[in-house]
Amino acid sequence: MRIAQVAQLVEAVPPKLYGGTERVVHWLTEELVALGHDVTLFASGDSRTSAKLDATWPKALRLDGSVRDPNALHMVMLERVRRKCDDGEFDFLHFHMDYYPWSLFTRQPTPCVTTLHGRLDLLEHQPVFDTFSSIAVISISNAQRRPVPHANWVRTIHHGLPENLLTPKPSGQDYLAVLGRIAPEKGVDRAIRIATRCDIPLKIAAKVDRADQHYYDQIIRPLITGNPLVDYIGEIGDHEKSDFLNGALGLLVPIDWPEPFGLVMIEAMACGTPVIAYNRGSVPEIVDDGLTGFIVEDEMSAVAAVGRLSQLSRPAIRQQFEAHFTARRMALDYLAAYHSLTEATEPRIKLVSSAEWAS
Repeated sequence: MRIAQVAQLVEAVPPKLYGGTERVVHWLTEELVALGHDVTLFASGDSRTSAKLDATWPKALRLDGSVRDPNALHMVMLERVRRKCDDGEFDFLHFHMDYYPWSLFTRQPTPCVTTLHGRLDLLEHQPVFDTFSSIAVISISNAQRRPVPHANWVRTIHHGLPENLLTPKPSGQDYLAVLGRIAPEKGVDRAIRIATRCDIPLKIAAKVDRADQHYYDQIIRPLITGNPLVDYIGEIGDHEKSDFLNGALGLLVPIDWPEPFGLVMIEAMACGTPVIAYNRGSVPEIVDDGLTGFIVEDEMSAVAAVGRLSQLSRPAIRQQFEAHFTARRMALDYLAAYHSLTEATEPRIKLVSSAEWAS
């Protein structure tokens, strides 16, 4: 199958730094190539891929200070995709650009789908889905669908990561962990309070976006400064995550927003590390309460859950990851969606009887 994977240009695929969506696109693309498909990846020129790379711009836009209007380059990339469709180069198009391609690609015959990677509960999303109600979309959790149940949902496909990217290894577990991004909706202030109430060290491996610098300065920094239990490490890469997560008693995910998926939860599970997460968004779909971690409602119940972490089997957590959250499983689910959408667009030949023909 000749498949186009179309990513945003803001981050490389995979990203040089933080970037959950771009990592998922990379893993999916690599698995599709490994399964024998002819894949073209539309992304920035500094991307790394086993597929054919079609680069509209040489460098990820977030790292390129010369670009002030990223929309201009995304328009160019989408036109490149469309022209290649006109030339018959693809059997299927898979977009990871939210609603940007919809107006243009409702007007061409190549079957396509968009995976929605972000939150959908903003007021301005409603008229978009009303206008483009026929566009096929894939959710990354059932919870993500709730604000727009009338969208043309094809199926939910949970993210997966390469089976051997993060693995269990012997390590003494003597701290709680936070991984990802420091932002109000991620609840890092709650994680600090939970660890402090438990009198257990907390290691925070997370980035601070420019938009969240005020939150960090006003809320997080005072909780860290002078607190001997908290160790702020900063952002870490995939090659460091295995050691970081294997050394943790558990991963704290005290979120306060409708999390569409939450890669950090399956990264922990890949290492056999249990997750304590607030009951928000996708969490009940990802965390198997009492098996791979605990789903809690507030700080008090989170503190109680920390005391029960030793009851969980780390090998059993890893087994759940292997059964449900690998990149190979994700790729096979997407291929099934591609085939069903392709079949739905194929013309049907109507057979008529001789009597009908005669009339």
